[in-house]
Amino acid sequence: MSTLDHATPDDATENRRAKRNVFVLVLAQAILGAQMPMLFTVGGLAGQSLASNICFATLPISLIVLGSMTTATPISAFMQKYGRRAGFSVGALGGALGGAIGAYGLYIASFPVFLLGSFLTGIYMSAQGFYRFAAADTATDEYRPKAISYVMAGGLAAAILGPQLVKATADWYVVPFLGTYFAVIVLNVIGSTLFLFLDIPKPKAPQADDPKGRSRMELLKTPRIAVAIICGMVTYALMNLVMTSTPLAVVGCGYTANNAADIVSAHVLAMFIPSFFTGHLIVRFGVEKIVATGLVILAAAGAVALHGVAIENFYVALILLGFGWNFGFIGATAMLTAAHEPHERGRVQGMNDVLVFGGVTMASLASGGLLNCSGGTPVEGWSAVNMAMAPFLMLAGGSLIWLMFQSKERTV
Repeated sequence: MSTLDHATPDDATENRRAKRNVFVLVLAQAILGAQMPMLFTVGGLAGQSLASNICFATLPISLIVLGSMTTATPISAFMQKYGRRAGFSVGALGGALGGAIGAYGLYIASFPVFLLGSFLTGIYMSAQGFYRFAAADTATDEYRPKAISYVMAGGLAAAILGPQLVKATADWYVVPFLGTYFAVIVLNVIGSTLFLFLDIPKPKAPQADDPKGRSRMELLKTPRIAVAIICGMVTYALMNLVMTSTPLAVVGCGYTANNAADIVSAHVLAMFIPSFFTGHLIVRFGVEKIVATGLVILAAAGAVALHGVAIENFYVALILLGFGWNFGFIGATAMLTAAHEPHERGRVQGMNDVLVFGGVTMASLASGGLLNCSGGTPVEGWSAVNMAMAPFLMLAGGSLIWLMFQSKERTV
């Protein structure tokens, strides 16, 4: 039975609008989002060629995430004032500028300039993080988890397009990966035109008698919001921790850069393919069970990676990592969007992404150090990366169990 069978005429109208916005955001996720697997594939390899100390090889990826973390609150506030369309356009501009400066850093072989470009690319990554929230803006309560899930599914095309563009552009010029960064600029220019078709009303200007909403501290003390942020932060950070070091580990274990690109492609496919049904699973089984399933799958990914460094282990581990991220992160997002009022949206979403990408920044910084500087061989470093997942999975799992007991106590 359709989700609209019991909807009011107003609900049906809003869902038609929401579906149009979802379509635009899916295309944006596919085209603009392709730059993220591109940059995460080549960023560490390019950094390794430019850095004087290989322990800092993944620093360019860390700077992308740091840029995302530090711009999440300003972009959220900007969207609250000027609307999603303007905010997403600023994100695409940041991505194009970051790609241009990164290309220049590669051309002159300057690691600091390359890092500056990476940091500015974080503006795009931050804006992209709000695609999932924009999908929920015009959706009804029943359609909201599916809208979020469908927009995340747009990453499936990005997962295919991005690594293939890396293969096609990495050797365009004498300077390795320079062509890849030129391709990033083109993606941002083309993709930014999609936002002209978004139909999301600008938030109303605040009035003196408008509800002020809860403070950030009050929001953080709300159990459902706190657990949603913890699970989103842990899920995304652990995915980034492992994915960031994967290309370096694959090449360090004797495989080729093309092998690394294929493994990253399989991983990103696994991140987004479940999005076609994750929303339906949330509606049917409840968000807590889907988040819990994601955490279990992430633990399984670490176990497979620790079992060996055959090419099959890399593929299976990274595919499981993608599935676990999808269930955990989409579930945490759905949990968060249902736990606050519309007038609290900018405050909650900005705070959430600052904390989530703060965790991701720390994970990406730790990734290169764990891989290159915690053992004598790439195999030992890869084991250290995957063993580091355990305490954080226990933290997220424990918080989720606590929330479920809290919910049961309230219903008794």
